[in-house]
Amino acid sequence: MRLHIANGRLIDPANGVDGQHDLYIASGRIIAVGAAPDGFQADRRIDASGLAVLPGLIDLSARVAQAGHTGFAPAELRAALAGGVTRLVMQPDAESPLDEPTKVEALMRHAQAGQCAVHPLGATTVGLAGETLTEMALLARAGCMAFSQGESIMADTRVLWGAMRYASGLGQTLWLRAQDPWLARGTSVASGPYAERLGLEGMPAQAETVALHTIFELQRATGARIHLARLSSAAGIDLLRKARREGLPVTADVSVNSLLLTDVDIGFFDTNHHLTPPLRGQRDRDAIQSALADGVIDALCSDHTPVDARGKAEPFAASTPGATGIELLLSLALKWARDSRRPIGDALARVTSGPAAVLAAVAPQLGPCGHLGVDAPADLCLADLDAEWMVMPAALQSRGVHTPFAGMMLPGRVRATMVGGQPAWETPV
Repeated sequence: MRLHIANGRLIDPANGVDGQHDLYIASGRIIAVGAAPDGFQADRRIDASGLAVLPGLIDLSARVAQAGHTGFAPAELRAALAGGVTRLVMQPDAESPLDEPTKVEALMRHAQAGQCAVHPLGATTVGLAGETLTEMALLARAGCMAFSQGESIMADTRVLWGAMRYASGLGQTLWLRAQDPWLARGTSVASGPYAERLGLEGMPAQAETVALHTIFELQRATGARIHLARLSSAAGIDLLRKARREGLPVTADVSVNSLLLTDVDIGFFDTNHHLTPPLRGQRDRDAIQSALADGVIDALCSDHTPVDARGKAEPFAASTPGATGIELLLSLALKWARDSRRPIGDALARVTSGPAAVLAAVAPQLGPCGHLGVDAPADLCLADLDAEWMVMPAALQSRGVHTPFAGMMLPGRVRATMVGGQPAWETPV
């Protein structure tokens, strides 16, 4: 299909574009920006007056697996498209970890045209048990983009060292959560005055920093490329700054939850705020916002984790951590820009060109993404940046309706999403 998207405000952080420009699309790619190519005849013209034309969002942390099956959950892929997300990294599923090539191949057979692109993380160890390394070379050949333990933190440092050596030899990346399993054991909130007031066991910031010291020390010895998922503490971010100045091959993301919320938002044991990593104090949130603004943190992710009603009905410490977030990613990034008085382009970069740069470093074979320049894939969304909408859990597409942002008014609403130049989602009016 040959498309002409007219009269929209094109915001493309990767190319430094923010202004009214038309887009011309053919064969699933952008063929011109601004003026039409000679002889171009559109099959369809879309009037984007009053809307922003944005690169499709890239989410580096989302759980979209069908529970108990090797496949994608349709509701979660709809939620991604409803949020303008056209590409995502799928976190490992403890119920069905991708630890064998046949599992990866079966998963990728579920990919369909018109869906957002899903890049699965393979299991670093068999069954995510943290004991025996998987055949990373075979898993990579089958379609795994990188390797992770997900929330099953690896306790054995020798196994982690072996994983780094193996990944480094293959030119692969380990996707790690920096969390010491012993300091985190039995905790459900971050340590501090608020945890003490609630009478809950708190996780100290040292759970993150001890793990980071280990990761960086082993990285120096092995040369492995590391992506740090969802950093949460000011002390951890300070260590990341030093590692990047040292030149270690490391990238990092943070969750929208940690970017905008603190431990006091938990209120009176609100399980919607039981998250992993736990919400920390204002100093930590300020450090996250600063690191995201200056580029020490590469990307902002949704950490989309659908949790059913039963999982959130338990007492706080026994409840299931996690929240839906993929449909809120754009709006929460815009909220951060508005609240911190940052340019919209800066916030959009952290959900488009920033994560695209991470993917380019981790898996260059994926090709270009995260921008709207000539010859880029026509993965984009049309958004009303002036719209204000209330987060109503029952109206979300995800099967997990629990979110700490329920009832909040948020800026910006995705009106339509395209993947490969094909309409993939249109928000009902």
